[in-house]
Order: sequence, then C-alpha cells, then structure tokens
Amino acid sequence: MLVTAACLPESSPATLLELNRTATEIQAPPSGSVSEQYSYQGQGLEGSASSTFDPATGNFIDRTSIASVPDAHGFDGATAWMQDFSGAYVPEQSEGSRALAISEAYRHANAWWRADRGGAQIEPIGCDGLRVTPSGGNAFEAWFDAATHLLNKIREVQPFGVTVETRYADYREYAGHLVPTQIEVVTNDDPTNRETMRLVARSVNPEEPPASFAMPVNNFSDRSLPSQGRVTLPFRLLNNHIIVDVRVDGRGPIPFLVDSGGHDIVTPATIRALGLGAEGEVPSGGSGEQMVTSGYARVKRIDVGGAVLTDQTVVTLDFSPLAVEGLQLGGMLGLEFLERFVVQFDYGGRTMTIIDPRHFDAEARRRAGTELDFAFYDHCPQISGAFDDLPVRLNIDTGSRSDLTLTSPFVERAHLREQYPHGVITTEGWGATGPTKPYVIRGRSVTLGSVSAPGPIVGLSMSKKGAFSDANYDGNVGSGVLKRFKVTFDYAGQRMYLQAARQIDQDTGHFDRSGMWLNLAERGMQVMDVTPGGPAAETGIKVGDVLVSIGGKPIAGRALSDVRRSLKLVPLRRPLAVRFMRDGRDHSVTLMPRELIP
Repeated sequence: MLVTAACLPESSPATLLELNRTATEIQAPPSGSVSEQYSYQGQGLEGSASSTFDPATGNFIDRTSIASVPDAHGFDGATAWMQDFSGAYVPEQSEGSRALAISEAYRHANAWWRADRGGAQIEPIGCDGLRVTPSGGNAFEAWFDAATHLLNKIREVQPFGVTVETRYADYREYAGHLVPTQIEVVTNDDPTNRETMRLVARSVNPEEPPASFAMPVNNFSDRSLPSQGRVTLPFRLLNNHIIVDVRVDGRGPIPFLVDSGGHDIVTPATIRALGLGAEGEVPSGGSGEQMVTSGYARVKRIDVGGAVLTDQTVVTLDFSPLAVEGLQLGGMLGLEFLERFVVQFDYGGRTMTIIDPRHFDAEARRRAGTELDFAFYDHCPQISGAFDDLPVRLNIDTGSRSDLTLTSPFVERAHLREQYPHGVITTEGWGATGPTKPYVIRGRSVTLGSVSAPGPIVGLSMSKKGAFSDANYDGNVGSGVLKRFKVTFDYAGQRMYLQAARQIDQDTGHFDRSGMWLNLAERGMQVMDVTPGGPAAETGIKVGDVLVSIGGKPIAGRALSDVRRSLKLVPLRRPLAVRFMRDGRDHSVTLMPRELIP
C-alpha cells in the first residue's frame, strides 16, 4: 500500500503501456514475420538461439542449439509443441503448456498495446510493474524502466514451479523498433543459473502462413527392433521403481530406471566407466525443493533387450544416489525412449514389452485394456481424472514410488488439510533434489479417465518450491497405483491403456508402520526422518541413528527396498525389536508398529 500510494497517476496500467509503446515503436510496424538470431552462453555451454514470430498473431518458433543439443518450442495459434534434446517433436496440449505458449504469443504480438489489451487482465504491482494474465494464458509480471519506459524484465512461473526471470537490455533500433540486443535468463533467482543471449541479426521477412509455425512431423530413423516388431524383457520392481538391464555402447548390463516422468539419463558414474565426455551445468528440478545441475553427453547405442536407439543425446545426472535407492543405477529411460515405441509394463508379471508402433493395431489396442487419452505437460503424460469427488489433472509418473501426490496449490485451493484431519507429516520419497515430505492421508479413490483405484495413499504437498508447487497441474500418479494394472503407453497416439493386473503386490495400499525413513549407510541403514508421534519416535529413535538389525534379523546383506517393504507389512501392534548405533554406542529398543493413516 505504501508503494502504491507513492506512485504517480501516470503509472496506471494504461499509461505505462502507452509510454512503453511510444518508447518502443518509432514507426508503424512492418508487415511480415520477424526473425532474430542470437549467440548463446550459459550453464557452462555455448551455442546459438533463434526466434521467428508473427507480430500480428504472436505465433512463434524458438530454437536453440547448445553443444549440438537441439531444443525448440513453438505455437501455431492452436497447438503448442516442443522439440526434446533427442530431436523428437512432442505436442503440448495440456492446459498448462498451452497457457504458457499463449502468454509468449501475447508478448510477441505486443497485444497489451491494443485498446482492449488483447483481452488480458492487467493490474499494477508497484509503480513500474504490471501483472498480466492473457485470456487462456499464464500470468506473468512485466516491469518497465522508470526513465526510458522500455521493458526491463518478465517474471513467470513455468512448468514444475520453476521461476524464470528474463531481463532485457541494450536496446537498439531495428526497422523502426527499439529492440533489446542482450537478453539474460535467470532461473529460480539463482545468479549461477544465468543464460545470456546477444542479438546477432534481425530481419523482417514475408508473412508466414500459420502452418509454418506448426509442429514438424517425426520421422524416427534412430530406433530399431527385431524382425518380429517387439521384444519382452523382465524387470525388477524395487521401491516401486521399474528397473531393467540396459547395454550402453556395448557395455553392460547396466540397471536403468524406466520413468514416464523423466528423460533419458546416464549417471556421471556410468559416463566415467564408459569413458564418455559430458559438458554443461544445466539446472534441473524434481519432486524435492532443491535444484541440481546436469549436463549432456552423446552415446552411440542404447540397447534395451533388443530395442535399440542409436546416436543419442542423454542428460548426465546423479538422479538417484546409491544411498537412496539401495542400488547403483546407471541411468534412466524416459520421454526420449518411450516416444519411439509402444511400451507395456506388466506389473503383475514383471515384464516390459517394447512394440513397434506400426504393429500396435486395433486388435492389439483392444487387448491392452481401457483406452485413456492424454496430453503432454512438458515431457509428462497428463490425464483428466478425479481424486475422491474432485476433478483433477494428473501427471502419470512411473518413476514415482508413491500412489498419488497432490500439488500444494491444489491442496490449498480445495482446502484438503481441513477435510482430511487424520494424516501425518512424514517423508514419502527421496530423489536427486532431496526429500518430499507431504501431509499423508488415505483417500477413498483415484480415478484415471474411467478407471478407479480404491484407497490410495495420498501425499498432500506443502512445497513452496519444486515440481509439487506448480499450479498448472493437480497431482502426480506413481507406481504405487499403477502397479495395480498392466499399463501400456502409446506416446505417438497420446493414449494410455489400463488392464487389471493378474497379481497385485502384497504391499499395495500399505503405508510404512514404523514411522521412519531409511537410506543406505556404510554399516547399515540410516534414519533420515522420524514421523512425529510415530512408533519410532516413541522409542527415542532419532535422525542419524544407524539401524543394524530389525526383528532380530541383521540389516547387513538385506536390500534397502526389502527392508522398506517389510516395514509396510510388519504385523500391527506386535513388539518389534530394533538395534541401532548412535555416536558409536549400541542401543536396543522395542517399537510397536501401527497404522499411521486410517
């Protein structure tokens, strides 16, 4: 209120935008499309960038080529799309993705200069700032220089809760317009995550038809399968994660996690073992609130049981350290693998079948089960469904060990904490970006399209940063729910198929009964979190204690996933002996397992 009171009348939205138009537009804009070429530097990489847009409609294609890694985003007025780092094109038809594209098109068209403000809602924030919400678009902040009235910066929350600030400087005249020749992009207000683009050339070209901004057609020449058009291989289900053996450049087998919410990744340890080069320090987010850095590498061949990808760009990231997974993973198969095949996960039979999309005919689709359409939100399949009686937009994430996690904006909007008072705040998962610690409850059901699963364990996120702080989707369905089914993904057709599993894991629908989260330690398993008021807390077990035996069985030699699973299935209200080390001293306690959520 003090800032608003100090603002002058000429700082109203209408006046600010008219001053900006007058300062920017020296003469009437020429007709035709605009092409801009930039040099790029940032995140330990160098390259080039370009933007082609129609200033009348705002339709655009933005491209970058950094360390020979392609990336693009486009919008033709109807469909948003992206190009991933493997070169494949993905339509972005989810509400959140489309909103982001609409807002970029709005800015390219300078639609806020129009008498009707392009249909946007505009409100002042401070003397020189505006909050702009285009019709159907993503809200963003625009800030203007008080002296020159030129656009200073744009702040926008993008997919998975990432805040991006784009700064504009060094304006120069091109074809009657003042144009910024230096653009800086800072991610999550971290000055080390800075990217700089400098304008190299700008031209006005003949008007482009809308079709020129449409998504190019994929023509995959880097995939192959045996002559029968399919392969089936076994997988291990560890911590509700699908683990398959993969050969990289002829070396292996190497355990890879298969993640419909991830990308193709090779860990730094695998990069070193294979003698591959990697470059770049790119900020990466996840389910936790921390950010980590990743880079890129090139591999010649990825062989998944006979399904082969050649000449691939992969991300380098230690996404799941040994202490968290209890297994040294060598990499991940995500979007770039899944979009090239039809992939079926038989959770009950523990097999993964990889199918040539040309062989996935009408009869194969019928046998796959109930068909559900999905849209892509960034790289994730997103399906409309329901949690209890509430409609939701749910990302489908085989890489999540959980049943269902609802985002903090949705939790707050639906007042879920008040509606579900019988829950606990506890660690539910752990990844490269740290722990996820939601308020955990028992729901009545989660529904994907027309298919329902009863009694899911639901994390109500409290995150202020990270993927679960994103308001553009409502929740994330993990393998805790998906393992009740045989799940088939047809990324090219944007469909998922669900069929009830022949056999369901004994721990399905069960939650930890001990009240502690364990990670692997040098001489046992270390307590990383203790649920307040839970069985472990009542015995005096603390964070940092290293367990050496449970129920009289030594921890040594046991798999971390097996121990975590056993703590979901341990008999209720039967004393459980626990031995642990603290400060070099041996301690023994007896805890009483119980249900932490009804």
